[in-house]
Amino acid sequence: MHKTKDELYESIKDLKTKKEFEEEIKKRFREFDGLFDEDTIALFIVDELGRNKQVISKISDLKTDSDYTIVGKITNIYDSKSFKRKNGTSGRVLNLDISDDTGTCRLVLWNKDVEQVKNKDIVRGTIVKIINGYTKNGYSGLEINLGRWGLLEVEPNDQLAINKLQSVSSDDIEGILSHRESTRAFFKDNGEFGFVTTIKIKEKNEEKQIIVWDAKVKEIQKFKIGEQVLIKNITIKQNNGTEEIHVNDNSTIQRS
Repeated sequence: MHKTKDELYESIKDLKTKKEFEEEIKKRFREFDGLFDEDTIALFIVDELGRNKQVISKISDLKTDSDYTIVGKITNIYDSKSFKRKNGTSGRVLNLDISDDTGTCRLVLWNKDVEQVKNKDIVRGTIVKIINGYTKNGYSGLEINLGRWGLLEVEPNDQLAINKLQSVSSDDIEGILSHRESTRAFFKDNGEFGFVTTIKIKEKNEEKQIIVWDAKVKEIQKFKIGEQVLIKNITIKQNNGTEEIHVNDNSTIQRS
């Protein structure tokens, strides 16, 4: 449940006077150009001081139409898109993949939050905290958005959660193409055709199975079995407790 700034102050009153707290809120309100209300800014300050008592949820536990706070590593960044609102003003939206040690979901940033990616504050491998994000079913499945009460914190001071993210890989894959299955076609929700195939890459002494989607299916056909391949910007997903490697439009495939 959303707390007022007065309720939030109770958790940090030993660290700041009420006057200091109010002055900091007003200062940030001006910096954010009124994007967030004072209660939301108060939550941001409390969280920075390590006094936000909200439970950090795991991605595998997320359900639709609920509010959550999560910490994860950015494993994919897609192109931003512009759109027109009903009132004629312009907006921007950007999709990312966020992963923790239990899974991956889509993170959707809107408007000014997009600037943090444009300004390189957020890149692949950046750890972020989503406070009061709300979940819904999107085009690519479950996604978490920042709404009116949501906040985005880059490189948060949540050491316990961060330690568990060290196992989340955003590395590339390089090895020998050892197997490629036949391409399968399917209908997407929008009525268009989609394509998928499964390949195997032998990386040192380990053979990794990789699921390849759409345009990248055509690209992988150019490679012969036994060729050395470098795949950048892969996506890691959890499916019933099993880790899957996916190659999509945001990935690149090249000879190495």
